[in-house]
Amino acid sequence: MNPYGQTNFLDSARYFFQQKSILPRLIILNIAIFAIVHLVNLFLWLFQTGFTPETEGISLVTQWLSVPSLFENLLVKPWSIVTYMFLHQDFLHLLFNMMILFSGGSIFLQYLSEKQLLQTYLIGGLFGALFFILAFNFFPVFKVANQNAIALGASASVLAIMVAIATYVPQYTVNLMFIGAVRLKYLAIIFLVLDIFSIKGDNPGGHIAHLGGALWGFGYIVLLKNKYDVYTIFNIFKRRKLKVSYRNTEKKRSERPVTDEDYNARKNEYAAKVDEILDKISKYGYSSLTSQEKEFLFKMSNKNK
Repeated sequence: MNPYGQTNFLDSARYFFQQKSILPRLIILNIAIFAIVHLVNLFLWLFQTGFTPETEGISLVTQWLSVPSLFENLLVKPWSIVTYMFLHQDFLHLLFNMMILFSGGSIFLQYLSEKQLLQTYLIGGLFGALFFILAFNFFPVFKVANQNAIALGASASVLAIMVAIATYVPQYTVNLMFIGAVRLKYLAIIFLVLDIFSIKGDNPGGHIAHLGGALWGFGYIVLLKNKYDVYTIFNIFKRRKLKVSYRNTEKKRSERPVTDEDYNARKNEYAAKVDEILDKISKYGYSSLTSQEKEFLFKMSNKNK
């Protein structure tokens, strides 16, 4: 049974993508960019433009959105350090990344917030790009390739989320087809080992970027477990709400005692909302709740203690 309580795959997918949650939006954004870029590339190919022998079959559009390892090229297109993490060259690359994002992201949202998921995706991707750029400019083996090397794909961001939640709940068990039950920490370790041993292969930059994303996911959760959420630094950019204070005499004038009728009506309203949320959990699972519903349920459970 899938986490959204549906036995039919199409119904489950429809319900998932109809949610106003950051996880389906990230997946939709990756799919949309893949489709748009490939349609543009098809148009360029039909008119025999946008492709040069130097790019080895990669269009100028893809080149413009992917992150380069050469500092001079990065200065020309600084936005690529973000756009690269939503860009995929082939369908299987996109499919694999979105499957891992869906699985890891669904578990992530059972314990952490949507905002933390988005921030881990973005900063994990930035760390992946940083590792890729530094490695290709530091290690002599990449000296020749560094002139035209580029990185693209959501793998670093996705691995940041997977490693983060595996660090947060390492004993969490997932069921893999043909394999069976596997603890999340072992699954994350397998991904990391495969990346390390694949650096000498055809895509060294990609695997190095994966390790950068994984490092951020691990480091963030280690700090979080030690009561330090580094993402709170972004709170300084929030606008401070204007607080208006009134004199006590004016406050007393505006206050009136709550009648038994109002109290009971409010109590029944809260109870109905709790029943609605619990019914949603029984049908679709806890991960189907919005962040507001989770917060409301948490407050009501503490209130009844």
